[in-house]
Amino acid sequence: MIRLIEGAAAASPSHTAVVTPEGSTSYGELLHDARRVAAALQGRNITRFAIVEPDAAWVIRLLAGAALAGAEPCQYQADIEALEFEEQARALGHSVVVTRRPDLGGPLEIIRPQELTGQASHQIVQSAGAQPLMIRTTGTTGLPKAARHDWQFLARTVAGIRPMPNQRWLLAYGPHQFAGIQVLLHVIACQATLLAPFPRQPRDGLEALLTDRVTCVSATPTYWRFLLAEARSRKVKLPRLQQVTLGGEASPADLLEELKTSFPDARVSQVYASTEFGSVSSVKDGLPGIGVDALFSESNPTLNLRVKDGELWVRAVAGMIGYAGESGADPSIAAAEGWQATGDLVEIVGERVLFRGRKSEVINVGGVKVHPLPVEDRITSLESVALARVFGRANPLTGAIVAVEIIPMSGLAEADVESIRLEIKSAVADLPRAWHPRSVTFVDAFETRGEKTVRRMEE
Repeated sequence: MIRLIEGAAAASPSHTAVVTPEGSTSYGELLHDARRVAAALQGRNITRFAIVEPDAAWVIRLLAGAALAGAEPCQYQADIEALEFEEQARALGHSVVVTRRPDLGGPLEIIRPQELTGQASHQIVQSAGAQPLMIRTTGTTGLPKAARHDWQFLARTVAGIRPMPNQRWLLAYGPHQFAGIQVLLHVIACQATLLAPFPRQPRDGLEALLTDRVTCVSATPTYWRFLLAEARSRKVKLPRLQQVTLGGEASPADLLEELKTSFPDARVSQVYASTEFGSVSSVKDGLPGIGVDALFSESNPTLNLRVKDGELWVRAVAGMIGYAGESGADPSIAAAEGWQATGDLVEIVGERVLFRGRKSEVINVGGVKVHPLPVEDRITSLESVALARVFGRANPLTGAIVAVEIIPMSGLAEADVESIRLEIKSAVADLPRAWHPRSVTFVDAFETRGEKTVRRMEE
């Protein structure tokens, strides 16, 4: 990251790098502050630390400064509960936290970010080795883990990007997420401008689209569904976009079509990536899933995806060094060790590899394995349904049943729930009986984590 900022600052130091609720910051200012952060970290002998910070400009200063100093930062979501943070920080061995929050403390050493950008009194010893970074998973299928990465390997994914300073990217992911880090790298490599509202809810993203001249957006399918539903409810005219990117979840056909209709001038891309494996594949044909031509084969031995027993396996090219707590290894060695299971269940249908959900999301209904995504796709394709969440609910007779939460298109107060129930019943009629939802609940919002739909089993 620090090398990209140095390049952008050399090309146009006064160009706006990031806009947040706290103001605008140029590339020259980011570089100046990052160098001061590096000097302060080395002067205090800080080699690893936690970050709890909502403002993206401060986050970039801290991450870039840490990379220059060779220190390992780890972000936590900015609004994490204090007790939860203390527990997770203890588990990951973080005793130093850089934050402006007044409620974090206890046994932790608290440093305000402004302290690190004060008058520099330490000569920077530029790190010639690793530029470490720890990235926590979103925890949509369980407790978050933490993957250890190296900026030098993460930056490979943006090595060929040319400057596009007129682009204005919306930060819809948290910068603590792998996808958020990828957006930061992409924007800085483009020498473009990042629009980073906080909170980062879809309604905030929509407001940025309407007022901040956004040209490019990368977000999860769940985020896009909420944003489009908010736009419909407000009856606003969406601006033209150059780029629409989806990642973090499977992208259903109806959502892809709605995005093409809503943003007719935009290139629509789907990215397959994960915190552990890095960025692996990109699809630009506007169809759900991945083309079978992206799979490893004897005729395509350099490709990094394959299907084994209904699960997607990956050979990471910019993957993690290892999980926190594991002994370190050279990233190039880790990437060369071979194929690893992703936990994503897939099915080859014709010329496409279609996602069916995570292994941890499978619902066992009396011995029948039910995948939530195909059921969810049937329901969300209904015009009366804005969003749906399909998950398993414990049942004493069958072990589990298929449950669904529905956000109606017309809003909860105006919804004809009995009519929607009949539409759902018809939409899933040709699926096996175990796949039919036995619990249908109408809500005005449902749980997300990292702007992804949570489909894990509930009691």
